Amino acid sequence: MRTRLSICRRKARYASEADARAAASAAPFVLLPYACDRCGRFHLTSRTKGKRTAPAQRS
Repeated sequence: MRTRLSICRRKARYASEADARAAASAAPFVLLPYACDRCGRFHLTSRTKGKRTAPAQRS
């Protein structure tokens, strides 16, 4: 699915997937990084339907 330009402009942009993953790990809910086809950088999304997520880690 193509990212709308108005959405891209509102979201935080990360230079690398690693930077986006680091920001996602600090969030209190599941966020996934994705490469934006508009700006060429990475954004975070909370949409997880049909996508693989990492299994929950046990303490």
